[in-house]
Amino acid sequence: MMQTQLVIVGGGPGGYAAAFLAADLGLDVTLVGEDANPGGVCLYRGCIPSKALLHVAALIAETRHAAAWGIAFGEPRIDLARLREFKDRVVNRLTGGLGQLARQRKVRFLRGRATLQGPHAVQVALADGGDETLTFETGILATGSRPAAIPGLSLDTPRVMDSTAALDIPDVPKTLLVVGGGYIGLELGTVYAALGSAVTVVEMTGGLLPGADRDLVTVLAKRLEPMCDAIMLNTRVSGMTDEGTGIRVSFEGEGAPAAKTFDKVLIAIGRRPNSNIPGLETTRVEVDRKGFLVVDAQRRTAEPSLYAIGDVAGEPMLAHKASHEGRAAVEAIAGHKAAFEPLAIPAVVFTDPEIAWCGLTETQAAAQGRTVDVVRFPWGASGRATTLDRNDGVTKMVLEPGTGRVLGVGIAGVGAGDLIAEGVLAIEMGATADDVRLTIHPHPTLSETVMEAADVFFGQSTHVYRPKKS
Repeated sequence: MMQTQLVIVGGGPGGYAAAFLAADLGLDVTLVGEDANPGGVCLYRGCIPSKALLHVAALIAETRHAAAWGIAFGEPRIDLARLREFKDRVVNRLTGGLGQLARQRKVRFLRGRATLQGPHAVQVALADGGDETLTFETGILATGSRPAAIPGLSLDTPRVMDSTAALDIPDVPKTLLVVGGGYIGLELGTVYAALGSAVTVVEMTGGLLPGADRDLVTVLAKRLEPMCDAIMLNTRVSGMTDEGTGIRVSFEGEGAPAAKTFDKVLIAIGRRPNSNIPGLETTRVEVDRKGFLVVDAQRRTAEPSLYAIGDVAGEPMLAHKASHEGRAAVEAIAGHKAAFEPLAIPAVVFTDPEIAWCGLTETQAAAQGRTVDVVRFPWGASGRATTLDRNDGVTKMVLEPGTGRVLGVGIAGVGAGDLIAEGVLAIEMGATADDVRLTIHPHPTLSETVMEAADVFFGQSTHVYRPKKS
């Protein structure tokens, strides 16, 4: 029987961020994870390996684009074994670094699977055999999420992949059907298209990236259309059959095509919270109808000794949200006045071009019947975008009428994921369009598009003539 002040179940970005801060604050911490080092799905099978592959895809796309500048490289020769080695090297370097940081902070790391035994005890089935029982004062549940499956359409064949299997890149299929036009499907579809697959995307709603503002999605869609074999909207998969040499897929919906055979199918319809934690029934923790653990502003569950963070504790299911939740929970556990109450959580789709947004979206404002001012700066007027030969972008702001307070920011274009942090800061600090436009931005950079979007609000953008309406 081992005792610890704080036990954290789940070694992902929420779990290890919480563990490290708790150790920094002087708590005795035990972190339980199923992999060799902290990192969780994000580092081992999600965010990090996918971004390594997307970097490669972007490089391939840029070498092809370079022909327009008078520089021809020819078609790339792709060595899948070395590509996998590169991806794995990135993962191992980051997860190994986290293991070292855990040791430096004297965080006790147990590799295994946890089973709750009431509100103050957990049994860990260790990966190397045996088990360990811990008693604890406080616990944080950070068990993450898993790929969602299509009910009634699962096939036990390597030809049907989820996101985890797709990231292993076992081969490059000649034809690939991506089921789901959300960020996971589009990111992985981009990778396989760059490597040489003829990619078809099927999305059951009327547009890609449901929930994102249409003007941002349009920028991406224009670039995806020639890259993909087909993009089918308002269409759903109604059946799949393994024919040995491929997967025959039937469709239904408005304008649905005839059945077609694909070498492989990628199911990317979202993720589900891992709330079926063994032993959860021995506690008072509540689960809502969507499968998320119910928490308050401090991330405390209905069981006073247990907190929950990350994907298992509600949407948005994003790594950076989990990390900040973890830190907020630890601050509360340490007795500090803390709550997870962000005004803006950024979302990024790492396609080419990237799409990023934060705060109030135009779509949300319309759904709420809320009056807002929306201003846009087209990247066709950006000097830096022109030097990159990537004018296919736009920066927009959602502003409060009258005051010009920044309520939301959306960006579609190269590097949008890096640019969006300025929007998050503006919202958190209560900045106005005047604050943003008076902040001197370096020239020539893509960050200037944020400043000039604010200028558009006043009808005074230097590089776009759009007089303010009286």
